[in-house]
Amino acid sequence: MVKLAQRVDWARLEETFGALYCDDNGAPGRCTRLMVALHYLKFTFDLSDEDVVAGWVENPYWQVLSGMKHFEHRRPIDPSSMTYWRKRVGQAGAKAMLKETIAADLALKAIKPSQLARVNVDTTVQEKHVRFPTDARLYNRARERLVKAAERRGIKLRQNYRRVGKRLLLGVNRTMRAPAQASRTLPQETEDDPGARDPRHRSQVPATRREALKSNGKRQKHSRPR
Repeated sequence: MVKLAQRVDWARLEETFGALYCDDNGAPGRCTRLMVALHYLKFTFDLSDEDVVAGWVENPYWQVLSGMKHFEHRRPIDPSSMTYWRKRVGQAGAKAMLKETIAADLALKAIKPSQLARVNVDTTVQEKHVRFPTDARLYNRARERLVKAAERRGIKLRQNYRRVGKRLLLGVNRTMRAPAQASRTLPQETEDDPGARDPRHRSQVPATRREALKSNGKRQKHSRPR
């Protein structure tokens, strides 16, 4: 961290970010070197704003990178200030910090120029809105593309089936979703139930009181002597 602090051109960063501040309006801004150092530590060690500020108090090397002459026992800023600072510098400021850190690493021979020739981007954790390609959705997508192709070529269609296709697609989706919901609501038989193994062992219990009374009346009728 000490070598990195000596290689970074802090004057250039001060000049780059100095245009974002106003000298005669509002409260004094945060030190540019402190904010750049905190963000460098944040992305290097993959920390949150709260963790990097808390770790800064305990690590003297981080404080040297930030330009401190003496060891500080208090937090330099509130973690929310880092969010406001990122919004102020924007994408251009992030590119300026990345360019300066790469130049410092090349000067320290921490990385080689050949390592910058190719960049690998991992998108396994990136959100992807991919819909399941069902037959009904594919048919509807084909219909939409055919209608657009006809419009581009000036072909007048008697009917484009936009409303009908949308309504039918919704109906198919509801029909496919209904069996899955019904299977979740059906009661599951356990192994303790003898009917789960043999349907002949299931007890024949009348469903309602009316059926029970009716069955009792029939039994009494057959038991009377002629």
